[in-house]
Amino acid sequence: MRRSRTEKDESRRQILAAAARLFRERGVDGVTVAEVMQAAKLTHGGFYRHFADKDDLVARAVASALEDGREGNAGSAGQNLAAFAASYLTEKHRDNAGSGCVFASLGPELARGSAPARHVTTEAIQRTIEAFAPTAPGRNDAERREAAIGTWAAMVGALVLSRLSDDRAFAQEVLDATHAWLTRQGLREGDGDVGVEPNPSGGG
Repeated sequence: MRRSRTEKDESRRQILAAAARLFRERGVDGVTVAEVMQAAKLTHGGFYRHFADKDDLVARAVASALEDGREGNAGSAGQNLAAFAASYLTEKHRDNAGSGCVFASLGPELARGSAPARHVTTEAIQRTIEAFAPTAPGRNDAERREAAIGTWAAMVGALVLSRLSDDRAFAQEVLDATHAWLTRQGLREGDGDVGVEPNPSGGG
């Protein structure tokens, strides 16, 4: 009996969700297609009904994770960068890579990855900057865009360094120091209205 379109779409969604989580937890090279399918509770043989190869899966899983992140941030990231930073630079976010920021978890691998994955990531970075810029500190649009880029780069870098450390006290210091430094640069909560609680996953 042929599967319905709805069933096929649901299977694809399960594969993308499993892949996005596993890739962020263990890296692209640390996860096989078979492991993704097992996590999605589907048979390995069904993979090629949805994706051409693993590179195709990576690009689409990254896009899916970033889309989920944008939806979670739609009411807040574009309105208050400071509130987003406060949520992003936390122990909870650091310790939950599987549901966290794609850029911090997979950035170096994606930089060496396929052209489609890099394109998806580049577009997401640009959208994130555009969403953050309106409430970044600055006297004009150019300064606010510069501050948004610098703030976002500092946040992602801080999360990467914090995860790298095997000293938990130092790992927390990295997050706290980065947040304190950004605050001194003029990043203040309350500069814009916060619609919903910021969700650091995805990134835009």
